[in-house]
Amino acid sequence: MQFEVPQFIEVEDKIFGPLTFKQFIYLAGGAGLSFTLYSILPKYIAFLLIIPIMIFVSALAFYKINDKPFIFILEAFFKFLMKNKLYIWKKETKKMDIKKVEDKDIIDQLNVPRLSKNRLKELSWELDIQDK
Repeated sequence: MQFEVPQFIEVEDKIFGPLTFKQFIYLAGGAGLSFTLYSILPKYIAFLLIIPIMIFVSALAFYKINDKPFIFILEAFFKFLMKNKLYIWKKETKKMDIKKVEDKDIIDQLNVPRLSKNRLKELSWELDIQDK
């Protein structure tokens, strides 16, 4: 028995001609709001309000940023504005005493012990015996 695997599941179905359901709802809502403003307000004020509304509605319906619909970007913007922002890190300057030291003094202060081969063998032998 063979089953067909659905493909192109990320592509929305075109329901109203070339428009998806969401695009149709955005455009229908914008057109309804524009008609309401046009019928209630004087014509010159209505046109000043209708133009930005239609641009916004068109962006909701058709504009994509990084293959994501504009509504997702708008949602992220409002979440960023409403969310508390907590900044913890603050740079603190530390005062350090700087002494001028000559190179010879630095070399004298760095006392690195040297091990001979015999001493190294003795230490490894002692460690092996102590482990057992």
